[in-house]
Amino acid sequence: LLQIMTMENDSSVTEFILVGFTDQPQLQLVFFFLFLLNYMFIVIGNLSLINLICLNSHLHTPMYFFIFNLSFIDFCHSLVITPKLLMNFVSEKNIISLAGCMTQLFFFCFFVHSECYVLTAMAYDRYVAICKPLLYTVTMSPQVCSLLMFGSYVMGFAGAMVYTGDMVRLSFCDSNIVNHYMCDIFPLLQLSCSSTYASELVNSIIVSTIVIISSFIIFISYALILSNILNISSAQGWSKAFRTCGSHIITVALFYGSGLFTHLKTSSDGSMDQGKFFSIFYTNIVPMLNPLIYSLRNKDVIFALKKTLKRIAN
Repeated sequence: LLQIMTMENDSSVTEFILVGFTDQPQLQLVFFFLFLLNYMFIVIGNLSLINLICLNSHLHTPMYFFIFNLSFIDFCHSLVITPKLLMNFVSEKNIISLAGCMTQLFFFCFFVHSECYVLTAMAYDRYVAICKPLLYTVTMSPQVCSLLMFGSYVMGFAGAMVYTGDMVRLSFCDSNIVNHYMCDIFPLLQLSCSSTYASELVNSIIVSTIVIISSFIIFISYALILSNILNISSAQGWSKAFRTCGSHIITVALFYGSGLFTHLKTSSDGSMDQGKFFSIFYTNIVPMLNPLIYSLRNKDVIFALKKTLKRIAN
């Protein structure tokens, strides 16, 4: 579908050159090894968490079902971005075709949007677990969890299709040098020789809609959780509530904080280099930290890890 849409584009540019993360030759090798190490942590961390959840029946709960999907999205997200980034550090020209560029943009948008909705679904799950514990197994049944995940992926797919469909209608007929390490929306808009007003408007509407809807649901969920916590008299109850929500709050803060800062920084003052720097946080740092956030100090995951290692050793 993307190839057909790209063929319909009347651009004279058939390929792009990605500038990469830095143009300093002396830093290329250092950054290559740093990002390679980061990528190894992402792959090992997320795949390990996915395997632990699959292999241990006591982790077959709604919360870990959502964490499983979060790890899957983070793994796929990094797979779309990081290999091309690593190539840029060791090659003279990092060339990507127009069709390849639009494909990367599509999957990048798909996984970012999907993660937004998954984090929103997780906030609702935490609300039900703390505020409606007696109804938890009924409210968060396997069917409901599957529906929430299906909806997250469908909404992610729809957003990515709108973004990519809008971008392939633009004409690229002059410069083909993308001031970024990936095919992102704003660097491509800067290269277009046709009007970008409609594309910028579509981008603003989609981002605003996602942020408003997800932020509203997350905020309401945690407002109700906080209200419930304030009515808990025991210290043990407080500790359990914060333990239940702590990891998710940190993940939301990291993902939304870095993502929004990148978007606002890039779109407001046109500082592409600063936007490129901050985008590293949600394309590389957050996918690396999420497995650590959900495994460190998590008794269930640590127990599952020990159990799995013991099984392998025997």
